Amino acid sequence: MEEKDSIQGKELAIAAASIAIDNKAKETKVLDLQGISSIADYFVICTGESIPHLRAISREIGKSVIDDYDVRARNLEGTAESLWMLLDYIDVVVHVFHKDLRSNYALEDLWSDAALVSFEHELND
Repeated sequence: MEEKDSIQGKELAIAAASIAIDNKAKETKVLDLQGISSIADYFVICTGESIPHLRAISREIGKSVIDDYDVRARNLEGTAESLWMLLDYIDVVVHVFHKDLRSNYALEDLWSDAALVSFEHELND
């Protein structure tokens, strides 16, 4: 049986962001909240185009993180119909917003003192 890699923190945030991008999420960002928030160390924020798109992004992040790293979200919030979904991995919180709702929450503005984590996303051929 193959042992799965352990993942947390920055690596988990980057993995979730990459999965979102693979699923055609837009405006995907990773914010480093270490030292400025007790909520989480990292936020992943991305945008979907439709209710089925939100569902697909959230489902694929959850499934891929379980399959690849054996890590499950501790909490799931929101629904595609509410136009916002959240996957809580304790140190990483993934926000999947509908394009019409993301600016209402303005998380990037709220956490403007957070550093943006740069990551290279390589498309799988």
